[in-house]
Amino acid sequence: MTLTYRAALLAAAGVLVVAFAVPSRAGIALVTAAVVLASLVDVALAGAVRSLTFRREVTGDAGTQAGAGASGAVSGVRLGETAQVSLLVTNPGGRPVRGTLRDAWPPSAGAATQRHPLDLSPGERRRVTTVLRPTRRGDKHAHRVTVRSLGPLGLAGRQGSHEVPWTVRALPAFESRKHLPSRLARLRELDGRASVLVRGQGTEFDSLRDYVVGDDVRSVDWRATARRGGVVVRTWRPERDRHVLVVLDTGRTSAGRVGDAPRLDHAMDAALLLAALATRAGDRVDLLAYDRTVRADVRRAAPREVLQRFTAAMAPLSSELVEADHRGLAAAIAMRATQRSLVVLLTGLDTAVVEEGWLPVLGALTRRHEVLLAAVADPRVAELARGRADAREVYAAAAAEQANAERRQVTSTLERLGVTVVDRPPDEIAPALADTYLALKKAGRL
Repeated sequence: MTLTYRAALLAAAGVLVVAFAVPSRAGIALVTAAVVLASLVDVALAGAVRSLTFRREVTGDAGTQAGAGASGAVSGVRLGETAQVSLLVTNPGGRPVRGTLRDAWPPSAGAATQRHPLDLSPGERRRVTTVLRPTRRGDKHAHRVTVRSLGPLGLAGRQGSHEVPWTVRALPAFESRKHLPSRLARLRELDGRASVLVRGQGTEFDSLRDYVVGDDVRSVDWRATARRGGVVVRTWRPERDRHVLVVLDTGRTSAGRVGDAPRLDHAMDAALLLAALATRAGDRVDLLAYDRTVRADVRRAAPREVLQRFTAAMAPLSSELVEADHRGLAAAIAMRATQRSLVVLLTGLDTAVVEEGWLPVLGALTRRHEVLLAAVADPRVAELARGRADAREVYAAAAAEQANAERRQVTSTLERLGVTVVDRPPDEIAPALADTYLALKKAGRL
């Protein structure tokens, strides 16, 4: 049973009646009985809420849907987009249900409104839609559906809750996809669709064409030149079907916030752009997320499913506040990269982490694979390094310069081991990583 503001107003009116008309115990008892009786009659005439049936559906901009109406079903939506979760409510009872329905979601689901007016005649079905705009990655679980059915007087009513499970998975926003068209244009050049020659251990013969001024004389095919009677050169294209393993370090260093998001989120954005580009290049792309255990593992995804499976695997990931097990990570990489591969490590460049964690295992990795390490730099450090206004800013600038010097020293150490390092701020890390991949492709190092 639930009471409304009307019951409170009726009780207040009864107080006035007692005070001015029948100021006695009998008057109090009479007014109280009248309010209670009216409320009980209202409850008796209210429609039943326990017998209501519910079924969920997802409409609008939701990305994926798994079994509408099924228990524990999941739908996906990218951050910044909206999902419309519809609730089909059926009234099998003999009385109308008039009142309010509350479809409860966690705050991070970004529900525009969770309370909806409800007016169901006997046997009627009505659709109630809740618009969600998630503000954080991960799974957002529907809590419960609560219905309050009021009587004809609006004084009181019945209230009951129902478990109607559903999960909306907030996927990474993939903001770096705006850089994809320009990188695909460069990829087409490397792929032989424009007159660009590449030559290296990771290239394969494509075709013959006539020599033009500026061509590399090492590409001249002398046998074909003798047959034709004119100078002919070979064209080369990057090899396809190479293996790219993207590794996300989900240890404590990925939890630090850079700008308005954790380092892990920026790393995910860069990984998605690289996956999209490498897939278009004909390479096979896998994903591994690891700290002390495997957090996500995507292997042998079909080209059309790579982005979908990557985003689904990344959505529930979070940074674990533990030190990453780098030896265990190296073993996990070795299990997944059995042939020569491009291993992309999305991790940090902290001096202690690199020296104590990465350096002991990178030697074995670089002997078998091409290793690329990408780290998200904090632009705030660069801002502090420019400060000279007062003594406090000078000390902050000195600390920032020391941090930058340590970062450069770590980068130099890694490069001596044969690791390619990409160290850029959040808004540059994704395109810089894609450019480095294309450069390695062009140089024939894949």
